[in-house]
Amino acid sequence: MPELYLFIVILLFVLAISDLIVGVSNDAVNFLNSAIGSRVASRNVIMIVASLGIFVGATFSSGMMEVARKGIFNPQFFFFTEIMVIFLAVMLTDIILLDFFNTFGMPTSTTVSIVFELLGAAVAVSVLKILAAGDGMDTLGQYINTSSAIAIISGIFLSVGIAFAIGAILQYLSRLLFTFEYKKRIPWVGALWGGTALTILTFFLIFKGAKGASFISDEVLGWIKANTALLVGVSLIFWVIVMQVLIVLKVNILRLIVLFGTFSLAMAFAGNDLVNFIGVPIAGFESYMAWSGSGEEAGQYSMEVLQRPVRTRTYMLLLAGLIMILTLWLSKKSRSVTETEVNLGRQSEGSERFSPNMLARGIVRYSRFMGAGFQRIIPNRLLHKTNNRFEPVKPSDTVEDQAAFDLVRAAVNLTVASMLISFATSLKLPLSTTYVSFMVAMGTSLADRAWGRESAVYRVAGVLNVIGGWFGTAIIAFSVSAIFAWLIFQFGVWAIGGLVIAAVFFISRTFLIHQRKERRKEAREAATGRKKLPAQELQAETATYIAGTLDQVRTLFRQSVEGLVAEDLSLLGDVLSQMQALEERHEDLKYRLVSSIQKVEEDDTEISRLYLLVYDLEQDLLQSVRLVTDACRDYVRNSLVPFSEAQQEQLLELARTVERFLEQVARTLQTGHPDDAVRVLQEKPGLLQRIEELLNDQVRGLRQRIYGNRNTMLFFSLQLETKDIIAVAARFVKLYRRHQEAEGNEKPLLFNG
Repeated sequence: MPELYLFIVILLFVLAISDLIVGVSNDAVNFLNSAIGSRVASRNVIMIVASLGIFVGATFSSGMMEVARKGIFNPQFFFFTEIMVIFLAVMLTDIILLDFFNTFGMPTSTTVSIVFELLGAAVAVSVLKILAAGDGMDTLGQYINTSSAIAIISGIFLSVGIAFAIGAILQYLSRLLFTFEYKKRIPWVGALWGGTALTILTFFLIFKGAKGASFISDEVLGWIKANTALLVGVSLIFWVIVMQVLIVLKVNILRLIVLFGTFSLAMAFAGNDLVNFIGVPIAGFESYMAWSGSGEEAGQYSMEVLQRPVRTRTYMLLLAGLIMILTLWLSKKSRSVTETEVNLGRQSEGSERFSPNMLARGIVRYSRFMGAGFQRIIPNRLLHKTNNRFEPVKPSDTVEDQAAFDLVRAAVNLTVASMLISFATSLKLPLSTTYVSFMVAMGTSLADRAWGRESAVYRVAGVLNVIGGWFGTAIIAFSVSAIFAWLIFQFGVWAIGGLVIAAVFFISRTFLIHQRKERRKEAREAATGRKKLPAQELQAETATYIAGTLDQVRTLFRQSVEGLVAEDLSLLGDVLSQMQALEERHEDLKYRLVSSIQKVEEDDTEISRLYLLVYDLEQDLLQSVRLVTDACRDYVRNSLVPFSEAQQEQLLELARTVERFLEQVARTLQTGHPDDAVRVLQEKPGLLQRIEELLNDQVRGLRQRIYGNRNTMLFFSLQLETKDIIAVAARFVKLYRRHQEAEGNEKPLLFNG
């Protein structure tokens, strides 16, 4: 049996490495979003600064490791075998849960995850122990460290409101002081404001954070505590002088503050959150070492040893810090999560990721009502003066002006978040860096009036989605960890093997999903990030795009009919997947619609109108195709009466005719030759007439009771949607032909013209 527990310890550390990678992918948003959103420097410079912060902060996290050992449960009431069940269930749950959120770009809390996973697994094992001993459930409280767990959980959720309020208040005051034309104000107030910000960062990171450092002696800590006031005063004077000298030398001190803040928040993150990733494996390792040297049976060895204060070895912390840094540089998922938070806080309008919901609409309407009430109370002169200080400057083509928000807001984000997280770390409370940094960013964006009428309901919906995900994290983490602990407790090695295989499979699937999302995002960025386009090139591009859509549509139509006739659910399932991919392609067209119109070189309203109509027609086309594919699949899936041989032949003939017509339309769009367009438009009436004949035949069969009701309804639906598909395809040809005539061109304007 010792070999089994050694294997579990090794597995815990393997999971810890994976958890570090997954966790940093999620939490990178916490310390990168302000620097990246404000474009304070190149991404490489920002990453180097953040990496240094992580490396230093990792050594400050030793004191936080006690949370995993005794912060949630009372270890003296558990035996070694039970503790290993809890730790293994926690790590398996954590890696699956965090990877799921990362895949979909949702910032969740690693702190909340680990706390509720420990709680869920500990409760499950405790209940099993109670049932085995025949005790009552009232004894559950002795197994769980109730007071500590309540304090930790309360601190985490209280931090949401506190972070939002402090961020909003300090940003409002800072904007009143600086306005959006902050460069003009820096020479007057920049030194004192910047010196205060850097003093706060210095105090909470160095003076308070030193309590958790693995390499600082108790004597040094005692001296720092005794001379705190003196050190703060010296720090303030030093930083004010440095800021003033830099202002005289024409250095933008806000850039320095943001980079220093990025370092500080990365350091605070590593100091506070490292326990989330390696706290459990280290506690498992310490448990194994204590048991292996005791000579007792694993099922009889009490884990009272975990109650003793232990300082984690520095080399372990540095190794964990190194893995976090490598992940920071290499993980694409970290960029997805960062983009979500930056977009929710950006100053400008644009494409919104989240759809409005009822609660978001209600909050926005109520806030507008309250705001109107306050405006009636405040004197007009004061209101006008305040509004002027919140008037954004017109954006230019400079990198700084194209940022999601400016350096003033970035500096406030970092200062407030670092202060709150570091203070919690000094109290050994595992505050959620995600909750704090996200809510500070949302508070500052609200105070900065980034949530205007154009975007408020979308931003509020986004915040509600993220917060809802946080509460979902807590519930899911508790439940899944408890289930995993029960499985391992009951089935031992078999459960461990099955859960590891399930975790590998799940992570592999989410990796593929994320890769597909990244490819779509890169395609969007390639389209929206282009420079000015000639009108002719945009016209040609849309023609080729629609030709490609028609090629896919004709294949989908034919396969849907073939699957219906053959009652082939597998083929119809493939059609559904292809249909979803086609709809995603249409969403990409919607995403770049406005951007592409803005990038037309000439002042050509006609080409802009063409692009808009192409989008509208494609939407009509896909709606008809979706109705066809869904109707065919539902009919076969419900095992309804198959079509007669005559009907089957009619449908297959129709599918072949439609396929040829759509192929001819696609070729016409690609060549742009007027003669091809004429032939397409001449063929359309004959096709529609043939569909009318098929409809009449079906009506006669229904009257003679040859065909059933559901059979007839599907047949009618397919014929009517086919008419719409043919009509829309012909309208594409008319649209491009009319555009050519309006341009007065003697030769085709499309791709090969």
